[in-house]
Amino acid sequence: MKKKLPAVRPNVGIEAEYRESLQKMIERMHRSVMYWVTAAYRKNEPEIAKDELPARALQRSMKRLARRWEKNIDEVAPKLAAHFARSTLTRSDKALERILRNGGMTVKFTLSKPMRDVLQAKIAENVSLIRSIPSQYFTQIEGKVMRSVQRGRDLSELVPDLQKQYGVTRRRAALIARDQNNKATSAYQVARQTSLGLEEGIWMHSGGGQHPRPKHVAANGKKFKLSEGLPVGDKGQKVLPGEEINCKCVWRPVIPGLT
Repeated sequence: MKKKLPAVRPNVGIEAEYRESLQKMIERMHRSVMYWVTAAYRKNEPEIAKDELPARALQRSMKRLARRWEKNIDEVAPKLAAHFARSTLTRSDKALERILRNGGMTVKFTLSKPMRDVLQAKIAENVSLIRSIPSQYFTQIEGKVMRSVQRGRDLSELVPDLQKQYGVTRRRAALIARDQNNKATSAYQVARQTSLGLEEGIWMHSGGGQHPRPKHVAANGKKFKLSEGLPVGDKGQKVLPGEEINCKCVWRPVIPGLT
């Protein structure tokens, strides 16, 4: 007979900490941009739309500002990504140890080579995502400033556009924190559970999203192999709970022989 144990869920505290760190970084970057844009725009405002030189000067200055922020964030990204990935692993391990102990199994996890590989992969993935934030932000900001200059718009018309992009970037940071927390927890749990010889799980739909995936809803309660997942991906591919973007589903590990 097989016993179904509770699921290991992503830690909401780690998600909140990661989200806050990303958004504070974005806030500092945006404040710097707003200060520079306001000063540079006002300095050149009498000539805007009358001569192409102010526009070129603004563009060159903005590119320098973008490079400076990209360099700053490039430097902090590895440390921030490592802190997030290791914190997620620690909390995930402790949760699984507690669940297994309640199920009659006493284990103490160590950082084995396979687990280290998973950890390094998650760090690298998050470094890439963090570094993409200023790149995407400045691409949009530069476009908005240049279009404003070309149309001869004043600063009062430009500022709302810049604030809107700030909101978009903050929301993307929140998505990164939430989605990576889900993905990292899923990846760690597969590695840990399979290392213990556990092969199966029971899919548990989160039920918390405003727009749940019908296939994920239908998968609730179904058994699957941890090495495969279920064919409920957006493109019909096999996936594990938490793998797809914004997926909050989890699974309960199945331990053969426990009653």
